[in-house]
Amino acid sequence: MKNSFYLMLALLAAPALAGEPAVTSGKPPLLPLKQDGGTWDAGHVQGIAVDRQGGFIYYSFTNLLAKFDFEGKLVGTLAGWTGHLGDLDLNPADGRIYGSLEYKADQAFYIAIIDGQGINRVGMDAAEGEVFRTVHLPEVVDDYTADVDGDGRFDGDDGRYSGNEAQSPDHRYGCSGIDGVAFGPRFGASEGPLYLTVAYGIYGNTARTDNDHQVLLQYDIRDWARHAQPLIEARPHRQGPAEVDGKYFVYTGNTTYGVQNLTYDAASQRWFMGVYRGRKAAFPNYQLFAVDGRAAPVLGDLVGVPAADGKGWEQGLRLALAADGQRDPATGIRGWNQKADVGLQSLGGGLFYSVRNSGAKGAQQAELTLMRWTGDTSQPLMPVLTEPPGQ
Repeated sequence: MKNSFYLMLALLAAPALAGEPAVTSGKPPLLPLKQDGGTWDAGHVQGIAVDRQGGFIYYSFTNLLAKFDFEGKLVGTLAGWTGHLGDLDLNPADGRIYGSLEYKADQAFYIAIIDGQGINRVGMDAAEGEVFRTVHLPEVVDDYTADVDGDGRFDGDDGRYSGNEAQSPDHRYGCSGIDGVAFGPRFGASEGPLYLTVAYGIYGNTARTDNDHQVLLQYDIRDWARHAQPLIEARPHRQGPAEVDGKYFVYTGNTTYGVQNLTYDAASQRWFMGVYRGRKAAFPNYQLFAVDGRAAPVLGDLVGVPAADGKGWEQGLRLALAADGQRDPATGIRGWNQKADVGLQSLGGGLFYSVRNSGAKGAQQAELTLMRWTGDTSQPLMPVLTEPPGQ
């Protein structure tokens, strides 16, 4: 960590906090309008999770997790993995933080399950104690390692594509692993149990047509305690659910590395997907898309994905983009030119946290801002300048 000021705060505050909530009353603490997520010798910020009741914000910096309270004090950090920790979300059912974790070289993709209450000091190691557990996702591995071109080998491990797997002809649907994660109802429903929804990363190969959908998996995680294992990087485990509870496709046009941030907003019943802008000229290449959570999935053609028999298109459960935002007349695709790729979290009541990244290698920074949803086609999120009513 490069910021000695935050280190000093951590050393002073950690013993007193020690996992205790930021407030003792039943009323949630006030949301900060802005927050500095620190300066870190780590990867760039990739996602956040917000504990409104406890008054904490968690930042994923890919190989480091930082925990701040709502007053901006650093509570603790967690590190000790070499994989890529991506987007985060808090599961209201168990109070734990769930995040995507990738090990491409090992062909292993996990959901990290983090006990945020146990993070109470700077410098904690994920290998120690019970704070960090992982669940393996074999469905992702199957698509990531698929021999799409049928040459009898997985070209993602081929030396020809070393360091440039984005151009590999393999990886079903262009799967590059996983990134966005969020909790919400089953697609097509507005109530009922919450499912963990996991979004694929998608390679932005402009020469392919089978990578123009976002792929979303839904899992019922109520029995995941039997799968959760410590992460031993020398021996990556493969314990996880054999099947998904739903696999869905959203036609957005190609992006660069798929859904980076995913969040469900109960107020609008929308699933918001923040992406790095795509590069195919035939598409509008928006930065933010919304799925209508109330619309039932429909079995239909996955345009651009050849069927196994070579006749027509593969079939899949398709999700509808919400009838919001700008509409591209050529494709009918809707979305917004709104940065939402390194941190977007719905807070309810039309409020969101949005994150911007800055800094250079060895000094990565994150700036969090409280935003209000306007729905405007040109500027759907506006900063909240004063304390929102009803907090």
